[in-house]
Amino acid sequence: MKKVILTLMAVVAFALPSSAQINWGLKAGLNVSKASLSKDVISTDNRAGFFFGPQMDVTIPLAGLGADIALLYDSKSVKIGDESETLNYVDLPINLKYTIGFSSLASVYLATGPQFSWSLGDSDIFSNSYSLKSSQFSWNIGAGVTVLSTLRVGYTYNIACGNTAEVKASTIASDFNFKNNTHQIHLTYLF
Repeated sequence: MKKVILTLMAVVAFALPSSAQINWGLKAGLNVSKASLSKDVISTDNRAGFFFGPQMDVTIPLAGLGADIALLYDSKSVKIGDESETLNYVDLPINLKYTIGFSSLASVYLATGPQFSWSLGDSDIFSNSYSLKSSQFSWNIGAGVTVLSTLRVGYTYNIACGNTAEVKASTIASDFNFKNNTHQIHLTYLF
């Protein structure tokens, strides 16, 4: 997995035009996850978690286009019924970004793109009744503000494109699965 991530980051870096500007940074934030169930039989609650890691910010000097790619440790908490679980992941979001600069002091951006996530924990969750998927694909939609070209504050909504886990217990119907969508508020410091 480590080789795949490093290869992907190298391919993106070398495929960019030579006039592209690359900045590195550290990204951290809070997330609020909510599991959506395939059947409406158990209640779910929003749960808070956190994430952090390095980010590569690429700006192509063509009408504000760019990308941000991060490698994040992500700890999400999910509550279904009376049980709660902490789900730990390595996330690789690759977002295409459109930036509108107001001056050298501030700019706003819109971003969207895929996110690949790999589970770091045990695959059996919720009293061994669910089997957690080892990897997930999701889609990000976000916006934010960059101040003084170094400090970025943003919001991202991460939409799960597949099931996060599938039921293992024989007493519940086999199509009883859940997806874990996440709201994220983040702060990035660019070097």
